Amino acid sequence: MFSSVLVANRGEIACRIIETLRRLGIRSIAVYSDADADARHVGMADVAVRIGPAAAQLSYLSIPALIAAAKLTGAAAIHPGYGFLSENADFARACADAGIVFVGPPVGAIDVMGDKIRAKDHVAARGVPIIAGAGAAGMTDADLIAAAQGVGYPLLIKPSAGGGGKGMTVVTTAEELPESIAGARRVAKTAFDDDTLLLERYVDRPRHIEVQVLADGNGTVVHLGERECSLQRRHQKIIEEAPSPLLTPAQRSRMGEAACEVARSVDYRGAGTVEFLVSDAAPDDFFFMEMNTRLQVEHPVTELVTGLDLVEQQLRIAAGEPLGFGQDDVTLTGHAIEARLYSEDPARGFLPSTGTVGYLREAAGTGIRVDSALVYGLVVGADYDPMLAKIVGFGADRDEALRRLDAALAETVVLGVRTNREFLRGLLADPAVREGRLDTGLIERTEFAYRDPSDAEFAIAALEREAAAPTGTPWTAYRGWRVGDHRAASYRFRSGDDITDVAVLDGTLAIGGAEARPASLSRDGASVRLQLDGETTTATVLETDDRIWISTADASHDLAILTSEQRLAEHRAGLDRVAGAVAPDIRTPMPGTVVAVAVGTGESVSAGQLLVTIEAMKMEHKMLAPTDGVVTIDVSQGELVSLDQVVARVRAVG
Repeated sequence: MFSSVLVANRGEIACRIIETLRRLGIRSIAVYSDADADARHVGMADVAVRIGPAAAQLSYLSIPALIAAAKLTGAAAIHPGYGFLSENADFARACADAGIVFVGPPVGAIDVMGDKIRAKDHVAARGVPIIAGAGAAGMTDADLIAAAQGVGYPLLIKPSAGGGGKGMTVVTTAEELPESIAGARRVAKTAFDDDTLLLERYVDRPRHIEVQVLADGNGTVVHLGERECSLQRRHQKIIEEAPSPLLTPAQRSRMGEAACEVARSVDYRGAGTVEFLVSDAAPDDFFFMEMNTRLQVEHPVTELVTGLDLVEQQLRIAAGEPLGFGQDDVTLTGHAIEARLYSEDPARGFLPSTGTVGYLREAAGTGIRVDSALVYGLVVGADYDPMLAKIVGFGADRDEALRRLDAALAETVVLGVRTNREFLRGLLADPAVREGRLDTGLIERTEFAYRDPSDAEFAIAALEREAAAPTGTPWTAYRGWRVGDHRAASYRFRSGDDITDVAVLDGTLAIGGAEARPASLSRDGASVRLQLDGETTTATVLETDDRIWISTADASHDLAILTSEQRLAEHRAGLDRVAGAVAPDIRTPMPGTVVAVAVGTGESVSAGQLLVTIEAMKMEHKMLAPTDGVVTIDVSQGELVSLDQVVARVRAVG
């Protein structure tokens, strides 16, 4: 076994790998960018090396920087995790040239399977069924547009070198294709440093099922059952489980053998995953999509139902050890379901969220596993993927796993950055999900209701502000003191686009101009208990410079605290605005980089027309005109923008 291993990654997967290295007594070496200097994986490792600035191209995607770090620290092997350079053949070659073991498959397997176009042709020759498509290295946008006629609509654009759903776009008409190709190329170049694209015929309502394989250097290839990954949003997996509620043992065996044949066809070695599209109506019909020549994000569910540590297996195979077991020795016990916790705001179209973790409580207990990079004080920026943690429920059967996962999500509290926790709980409660009736389009077809902040939450925010108000003489206090009758202290909060005023006076609250009601608040650390209208609300609260974050079991909200200056500015803006008119400013809902400007200052635009495209966390976000009018563009391509920055203004005409 290796004496030391460098982990060429970050976030929760770096932490996960380091945990196994610790258990095996192997010296762990972390790498970090300037943005990750205080990250959890850095503190966990025995040694940590800076490899560059925040930009991934200059740090985690820099092969010279990673090889130099490995040489500096005497690493015997490099584990790439997933994403970044995990499926990069040039990186594997560079490791070999430096005399360092790459914990992954042979370069030949990466070369074949790393190119989705070549991979499909390769497995088709071995009799594995594939989906019709087109694409090749060097094809221009015009070439792809011409090829699309033969593929047919709807079709799916996929980065040939990519994974994780990044850059994947469904196109339903020929008119949408040019812009969609351009956007997919930008994302592919940024995420994978390769903008080669593949077109595939889009299969309506399929299930996404993948098979985990292990292969050693002696020719032994086994599969560890399948994972159901059909719950996706924008082709990004959200919830995964093992085993699939769809497959029978016979279907599982047949698909598993097909996956093993794919691995054997490239003399595979290590852990890999073969992904299939499966017909929900006819599970015997499955089609090869791709092989991921690395560890998968969702590997914990397989570990829980098989009892195997996949990272350990990767290390042992890379060190030349045989598997030590065969297909008949693999048994699946129980059921496991994983949810991905992202820093994003589902109520605002799943826009990425940034911030600093000011309060953290992670779930624990029987049947609960959490793979996480979260720590108090963690700065969540826009440079990397928005996944914060993976929360897994394990039980004797699917129902128990679902219950435990939901309870774990209810217990999870992250304040200081918005997350998709409420969305995940709503998804788990959906009848189709509970019954196992899944497909890759289910989330897109489902309406999720996100509740607005309640009166209780506005009351908590106002009473927290009241408790924090300055004390001293009547002339310096912030409580509305005056000679004679006291005036109620007034607080104004913004939630999304809505403004709510709360007046506080002598233990009573008037919320949104309604009649005053008695209320009281008690606190125990970050936990508060509110009494309002005879009901008790328990919440966790964090106050930052400009916001109050409030989390209950079913939802989390952050209420922006408007200062006197902001309140005055909004009042003046309202005086000049026609009742019911749309605000003219288009503000960024997240920090990021301007990657495209579609119009110029002075042009006439229509409501819904694309103005500016912002990239953040490896995703593109389109800023649209809110109304008809004449546009003023305030940013340029390549410019960095901050949260709530005005990027354009549309002045209505007439």
